[in-house]
Amino acid sequence: MKHAHTFPTVTGPLATAAAYADTYRSRKTQLHPTANCDTLRAAFGGDLPAKGQPGEQVIADLIRAAEPGLVGNTQPGFFAWVMGSSHTTGVAADWLTSIWGQNAGIYQCSPAAATAEEVACDWVLDILDLPRSASVGITTGATMAGFIGLAAARGEVLRRAGHDLAEDGLQGAPHITVFISDDTHVSNLAALRYLGFGSRNIKRVPSDDQGRLSITDLAGQMAQVRGPKIMIATAGHINSGAFDDFHALADLATQHGAWLHIDAAFGLWARASVSTRTLTNGIERADSWSTDGHKWLQIPFDSGFAIVRNKDAHRRAMDISASYLSEGPNDGRTATHYNPELSRRARGFAVWATLKALGRHGISDMVRNHCDCASLLAYKLKGTPGIRLHNNVVLNQLVLSFDRGRGGDDTDRMTQACLLYTSPSPRDKRQSR
Repeated sequence: MKHAHTFPTVTGPLATAAAYADTYRSRKTQLHPTANCDTLRAAFGGDLPAKGQPGEQVIADLIRAAEPGLVGNTQPGFFAWVMGSSHTTGVAADWLTSIWGQNAGIYQCSPAAATAEEVACDWVLDILDLPRSASVGITTGATMAGFIGLAAARGEVLRRAGHDLAEDGLQGAPHITVFISDDTHVSNLAALRYLGFGSRNIKRVPSDDQGRLSITDLAGQMAQVRGPKIMIATAGHINSGAFDDFHALADLATQHGAWLHIDAAFGLWARASVSTRTLTNGIERADSWSTDGHKWLQIPFDSGFAIVRNKDAHRRAMDISASYLSEGPNDGRTATHYNPELSRRARGFAVWATLKALGRHGISDMVRNHCDCASLLAYKLKGTPGIRLHNNVVLNQLVLSFDRGRGGDDTDRMTQACLLYTSPSPRDKRQSR
């Protein structure tokens, strides 16, 4: 006879944290911090105790110090940055990840972590309907995912030009030209800088009022440049939610032998729903994609996906090798092939758990519902005096300002006041009046 698994009673600091977590999501908390920097420094500060303190007291002190400085991005009334609210099942898996304390760098360190990550990556490719032979690195977020994809791009376009980056480094390498929208997300510029690209490597392409880069201008600029080329496009513009013309971009990439990378921090998940999938037409023709897990998918933070069509290029860019890191013939996934980390958190557990909790239909329904809500809100606000909608609503974003016709400064004050009014804090509500 099989017996039901029984869990031991949780005591000590874990019990304190668990009791707090049980109430945190269910009660209304502030959307905006109520403490300033000096107050928080005083709460967290002071001399480090000479003797260690009981864990329960430390966790209680942490909660008291942190709460006034927390941002309410897990609350339903939060409409600021695109952050995600951390699915409760993913949070539970994230707790277990910390409890298990696995180093997910190589398979031998944690076969369970490696296998959960392997399966989760296969699910991601399936949900997004991207090439199943592509490789996936689970990393900290879209910024690092972009870094990984562009590192693979750098090595591969140099290889095609006859330069071995692993042997010769960047010294004497052919000049690489990177074509990028003049309205690109700043994380792409950061990733390029980390990879050794300067402003002379970058060609800025004009974009329209929705942030979509101009294919005509891009084609003209590419025709004037020789040598290795990398193109960076956008799926889900940070402000408007707009998508570039991926078929036209892929055609240009083929014509010029360029690598096409897609910055799709949250827009890539539009492929998960039939109602929004057409926005991404042609995106599957790219060479690499970077996206977040903690935004639309609601996976807890420390979750991003670097997806690369050419698995060999991915491994050449990221692989960490040493005699003590040898792999056996029956080993599974080794994460150091796809990430610039050796010691790393076992991110695959939370990804696996969140995907399984949502399911294919849950992800599709979530994407469709959020986009439908944005469209409905845009429809209801259309023509409302004093409210201006600045973008074509194609995804889940509305860019609004509030205007009484008294000039730009007044518009800024009105918009800020409306933002403050969304907070349940009485202090904030008084300010908004």
